[in-house]
Amino acid sequence: MQNRAAEFRAELGRRVVVADGAMGTMLYSRGVFINRCFDELNLSAPDLVRQIYCEYADAGADILKTNTYGANRLRLAGFSMAEKVRAINEAGVRLAKEAAQGKAFVAGVLGPLGIRIEPFGPTSFAEARSIFREQAEALIGAGADLLILETFNDLNELREAIFAAREAAGESPIVVAQVAVDDFGRLSGGGASVEAVARAVNEWPADVFGFNCSVGPKAILEAVEQALQYSSKPLSAMPNAGIPERVEGRNIYLSSPEYMAQYASRLLRAGAKIVGGCCGTTPEHIKLIVSETRSFQPRQRAMERDAAPAAAVNTNGTASAIAVETPRAKGMEPVPAPKKSRLGAKLAEGKFVTFVEILPPRGTDASKEIAGARLCAAHGIDCINVPDGPRASARLSAQVACQMIQEQAGIEAVNHFCCRDRNILGIQSELLGSHAAGVRNLICITGDPPRMGVYPDATAVFDVDSIGLVNIVRNLNCGLDIGGTPMGSQTALLIGVGANPGALNLDEEIRRFEWKVRAGAEYVVTQPVFDLNLLERFIKRVEGTKIPVICGIWPLTSYRNAEFMVNELRVPVPEEYMDRMRRADSGESAREAGVAIAREMVAQVRPMVQGIQLSAPFGRYQMALDVAAT
Repeated sequence: MQNRAAEFRAELGRRVVVADGAMGTMLYSRGVFINRCFDELNLSAPDLVRQIYCEYADAGADILKTNTYGANRLRLAGFSMAEKVRAINEAGVRLAKEAAQGKAFVAGVLGPLGIRIEPFGPTSFAEARSIFREQAEALIGAGADLLILETFNDLNELREAIFAAREAAGESPIVVAQVAVDDFGRLSGGGASVEAVARAVNEWPADVFGFNCSVGPKAILEAVEQALQYSSKPLSAMPNAGIPERVEGRNIYLSSPEYMAQYASRLLRAGAKIVGGCCGTTPEHIKLIVSETRSFQPRQRAMERDAAPAAAVNTNGTASAIAVETPRAKGMEPVPAPKKSRLGAKLAEGKFVTFVEILPPRGTDASKEIAGARLCAAHGIDCINVPDGPRASARLSAQVACQMIQEQAGIEAVNHFCCRDRNILGIQSELLGSHAAGVRNLICITGDPPRMGVYPDATAVFDVDSIGLVNIVRNLNCGLDIGGTPMGSQTALLIGVGANPGALNLDEEIRRFEWKVRAGAEYVVTQPVFDLNLLERFIKRVEGTKIPVICGIWPLTSYRNAEFMVNELRVPVPEEYMDRMRRADSGESAREAGVAIAREMVAQVRPMVQGIQLSAPFGRYQMALDVAAT
């Protein structure tokens, strides 16, 4: 379908334009449950969606935003509708155009993917860009006059969305890139400041930079005022109608149309070229905002496309773009691994190291664990490895256990640090605390989901996975927080990660491991290994990463323990070892057989790896020491 992209570009150069308000709020107010896929209503309830567009058009909105905020493949997959991407987006544009009747422009809306992308999640930049491009192509193909990227809170994700939108749209349609900021003017998905975002978007092929959603018009106004200092592009502002209040089971936005109109006037005086509304705003809000703009002479801000070209255009008429790295504050030079800890020094020197795993106690009495650590220190063990809430169980803090072991047993500890229980604020705080407490060795893991433990109703956080966690630690080691803001000091944490040579999908395991290394991993500890062939295959696949491999070794305690390994932990155990454990006729002989098998494994893997991690099953520390004596 034909679009009016050139006409909108010219119109924006002449005057302020007003976008419509919330679609979700309007649908919710008309009885659509919040667990519905609002985007799919373009297909199943077109009359309802069209009527809302008509109400915004009657209120005087210059731009009608399509009901497609969540209409990307990943979000729709959550409703088993991934195959309807094109149909839903095309319907959104068609319904808006029917309501606009040529009087208003239609903006195709794209929202975030709803997941974390690299470096804080498993979805790659290329995959994210592909998903955004698929949606943008559907919107442009249906005749959208411009594209609006809404409510982004991750600068990396915004970059991929901008380039995808430009690649799909070509040079003519305007691309508006909007982020949501918190009370402190930062992105919640990474902590980037308004300055950092504005400077980054200046370098990317978006035509307009702006803010939407957030905590209300005050925060948006402050963000616009800051952005004016750094952005060379026209600004947009579409705030929420304040923070919603829960009233009789429903979310009610309390900012009145008059209040929002007053702030629209302030936004226009600050220099915004596009104003509108987000969550909680209605046609009544937009009607009063339109009234404010009619008598307002906006500050003129030229569309300086030469300063930030939208895109290069290929000979076939399609747009191309070259990704630009996000500007970042210059971090401090990281502390070299040998200076981070004794473990770091040994690994750097190529020495063979031995860990023994000691679980923190279920209560507050760690005397048994401290005694076990002292025993290990007396037998020349290099480090005590302390898991963090293993098997989703509630135990003494791993960091506190590490501190106690280092202070009372005189042996260095390795702190498992899992993402399950902490958001990105807590992660950074605890990592800073770990450094300050002298616990410098980490193993960064995603963590077992709560349903595996005895508290299946506990909620998991998982703001990031282990890849994202490694990126956070690397930032802190450079004196930067997650948003790249200098902290004035730096950590010196040795970054370890986990890997499973026996993973069912080894290709995916290798892919994630390589991401961890690129993120900053300095050594890897494997899951327990019993099949030498699996370890050899894994090491061969990752030999290019050049980081030390510590092999996990588990002394079996019984045939039942071996079955548990195979059937519940999915750790392959060769039939030969299963037979040896099966033939053991007593608990003592079974433990002896388990130690013998583990010692054989140590002898076999020693030439292949730079260390071993020995489990002490059920607190039997002597079993681990018997294996270490190989």
